Amino acid sequence: MKRAAGVLVNISSFPGEFGIGGFSKDGEYLVSMISKMGFSWLQVLPITAIGEGNSPYSGVSSFAGNSLYINPHRLLAAGLLTADEVRAARYSGSHFLADYDFARANTRQLLKTASGRITEEIREEMSAFLAENDDWLPDYALFMSIAESRGADWRTWEPPLKNRESAALKKAAAELKESIDYYVFEQYLFYKQWQSFKGYAAENGVKILGDIPFYCAAASVDVWANRKQFKLNADGYSDEVAAVPPDYFSETGQLWGNPLYDFAAMEKDGYKWWRRRVSHALKLYDGLRLDHFRAFSEFFSAPKIGGEFVIKEGKWIKGPGLALIELFKTDNPNGVLIAEDLGIIDEKVKKLIKDSELPSMKVLQFAFETFDSEHLPHKYDKNCVVYTATHDNNPTLGWFFEAREDVRNYALSYTGAPLFGWGAGGPSCPSSRAFIRTALSSVADLAVIPVQDLAGYGSDTRMNVPGVARGNWRFRVHYEMLNSIDQNYFLELNNLFGRNMRE
Repeated sequence: MKRAAGVLVNISSFPGEFGIGGFSKDGEYLVSMISKMGFSWLQVLPITAIGEGNSPYSGVSSFAGNSLYINPHRLLAAGLLTADEVRAARYSGSHFLADYDFARANTRQLLKTASGRITEEIREEMSAFLAENDDWLPDYALFMSIAESRGADWRTWEPPLKNRESAALKKAAAELKESIDYYVFEQYLFYKQWQSFKGYAAENGVKILGDIPFYCAAASVDVWANRKQFKLNADGYSDEVAAVPPDYFSETGQLWGNPLYDFAAMEKDGYKWWRRRVSHALKLYDGLRLDHFRAFSEFFSAPKIGGEFVIKEGKWIKGPGLALIELFKTDNPNGVLIAEDLGIIDEKVKKLIKDSELPSMKVLQFAFETFDSEHLPHKYDKNCVVYTATHDNNPTLGWFFEAREDVRNYALSYTGAPLFGWGAGGPSCPSSRAFIRTALSSVADLAVIPVQDLAGYGSDTRMNVPGVARGNWRFRVHYEMLNSIDQNYFLELNNLFGRNMRE
């Protein structure tokens, strides 16, 4: 990987008019601003259709895009919406937080209206899009259409549909044709607008670093359409589910509840589904972070005991290992893959990362609990990506306020931040700037900075708290925040430390 720097900000966090960020001029403004500061990567969270808790990591599909990001102004320009219809859908509430309920209701209404005005030219483009994506789109459109009348969880559907009996699927497809056509239209719009946004970023010298969750949601189309790839009982439920034991993200561990993969079955067909999933993601993004990478070595299984899943009775199970990672690389010889190796990391995981030759992750906030942490910059190998913080962490200023005094003092001394006055927030925040400078000056090939740290914001702008089910994923950027960022300062840092090297 070429030496560079990036900014972490999700699409949902972009500024915008419709209750949530999206593929708008506001997002393009943010990208151009990133470019002017010498950053050449924009890291986003999964852009796939979201599920429970509005989490991008619990989506209903690994392939379908999040329709909430579709820009109504583009539909106005195409003659599919009127100016009055777009104006009526504007959000009048706070632009500091994403309002998923508002965005979901209004986007649906606008897209439904637009779908009734499809031209013949668009219909032909949709047909071509459907043909190009026939390995996932027909299942997604049918799944979503059935879910509208029978509930979101396919395991509660009548057996013929739950079990994907051919006659039942054909009957449902005929009865739900209008709804199926709508979902094809929705995805056609999403992909068209995403490619336009990605193209704009490329024109400005910015690549997109995406993210792919390791697991799939139990109630997703992925599991419904590929049951043999997962460990499920005859009713489609799990007797053991994904979890993680206690670590520095959670003192009690996290019960994720996702169904586990049947890697023995996957191995028999050459891991076809997993490979298709990663290759699809690398068409969406210029690079891909493999979330929960340690599960490729071993994953944690929590069994059901007395009707409940119990983390303390869980165990580690061998994952697919290097064989699958090598297939990803063979399928995508020019793809950039990054190993998210946070959490409980043992020697087997370290060996897998070394053997795979993938860049690993370092997080400055994890560096100062001990004097020998692998997250300390003087211990880095250049083949890594350093973050001041991730989407699962407090912004740096918030972290400083909540850190133990000894940890905070060590971090202040190490990064050269002032021992007094470090807590002043805003664009000149001494502690945030010290962390950013430390990350950018490190030997790591890529340094990624959350946009909150660029602005010197605190814990009230945190994106996610692991293990907490609700209230996450709501942080949004606003123009007051963007315009406060000292662009010249970060451009000078990227130039100084050799990270503003455009291809």
